[in-house]
Amino acid sequence: MLKLIFMEDDKKYFPTIGLEIHAELSTKTRMFCNSKNNPDEKEPNMNVCPICLGHPGTLPTINREAVKHVLKVGLAVDGELADFTEFDRKNYFYPDIPKGYQISQYKFPLVKGGELAGVKLTRVHLEEDTARSTHETGNFSLVDFNRAGVPLMELVTEPVIHSAEEAGQFARELQLLLRTLGVSEANMEKGEMRVEANISVSDSLEVFGTKVEVKNLNSFKSVEQAIAFELDRHIKIIKKGEKLVQETRGWDEDKSITFPQRVKEDSHDYRYFPDPDLPKLKLSELQEFSVVNLKKEIPELPSEKRTRYAKDFGLKTVDIENLISNFALEKFFSQVLADFGADVSRLAALAANYLLSDLQGLIKKNDGSDDIENILAKIGSKNFSDLIRLIAGGEVSSRGGKDVLALMFKEGGEPKSLAEKLGVVQKSDLGALDKIVKEVVKNNPQIVADFKAGKTASVQFLIGQGMKLSKGSANPKILSELLQKELN
Repeated sequence: MLKLIFMEDDKKYFPTIGLEIHAELSTKTRMFCNSKNNPDEKEPNMNVCPICLGHPGTLPTINREAVKHVLKVGLAVDGELADFTEFDRKNYFYPDIPKGYQISQYKFPLVKGGELAGVKLTRVHLEEDTARSTHETGNFSLVDFNRAGVPLMELVTEPVIHSAEEAGQFARELQLLLRTLGVSEANMEKGEMRVEANISVSDSLEVFGTKVEVKNLNSFKSVEQAIAFELDRHIKIIKKGEKLVQETRGWDEDKSITFPQRVKEDSHDYRYFPDPDLPKLKLSELQEFSVVNLKKEIPELPSEKRTRYAKDFGLKTVDIENLISNFALEKFFSQVLADFGADVSRLAALAANYLLSDLQGLIKKNDGSDDIENILAKIGSKNFSDLIRLIAGGEVSSRGGKDVLALMFKEGGEPKSLAEKLGVVQKSDLGALDKIVKEVVKNNPQIVADFKAGKTASVQFLIGQGMKLSKGSANPKILSELLQKELN
């Protein structure tokens, strides 16, 4: 259903958005050579060779793992996997293109169609990344070729997105899918995932408006802000009766505006033709790329996790989304569930509560000296699951559990030992608790009289006094039962 934008004159405008998303794939080597694929390399031009530098006479070789990664994405989005595919030369000149052309795919992509987060897809294909240009010193640019030739997946959606928020949500879901499949880290701040938005607005449902592309958006916030800015810009131009220019625009993060870069190219401008140095692929002849073998490597997908967490453990939608959207936290939670074994159904919801409220709260208060992966590793899934067992079994109160978790967060350690160190292990010894009950009854005759006169709520005060006498170590359930017995 189209989302309408209503202006002051109550006229309707119809926005149409399609996304092109590039993601660098997690492979050991480059797309067409053996140079190391290391996105964290800081020294410029360290991981290069004659092939990725585009030296004359060099011959590329296809990275099989990169092909497999894209096919796995295709399976996950229920796309049509190609049987025949080939690579093409996309011809254009730019300083970060060492060969003067980019090896990509045009007519025969690895994946056609599919759907993700309710958005229909056009294609998913494989190409090589460009080098990285920097313009930070003097009146000249520098080129770092460490990124040149890195395997790059490009996913193209149908123009079926109708709001900035919907576009941002799709990009988040794709990042989550890529990380779940293990095919890409897709860190936008590192440039491992980049979003380009094709935006048009029309005042008629029957026609598309002039398309403008906004390139290289490197955060979800930028995706949503840039699209919202363009939609507003388009509508203002249409209202004035002026014509939009089909062009490519950039996004100025500081000013929160788009700016023109160049006139938008069409596909024929790139003069695509099949790369003569690379073989055409008949994927059905390669056993490792068969659907049966690929499916063995597909883990549980985010959509499937959402269904399982709701159906099997009764988790709330907001908690499920909190878990799913935090890859490190969700991975830790999955390990905790595995540690529960046969008790998983009974303990999962309690574990999710402590993880998402208490532990995540501690992580947010962290001074930033440690990242979330290190924090979770220090606590350990087994220790966390043991703490949940102590709380569920009444050996540690809810308040005591929070204190133990805070100490685990700070120092690490085994929860039972930490509970004993803090003195929060609940006493269940009937003899010891019976003495406390008798003392509470003796010291509070008026409250006891009120209870016997019908004020049953008075027993909560007596329980509180018992907990105080035991310094919080009494099992409140057993203490309550003994008090009721004594009073009656």
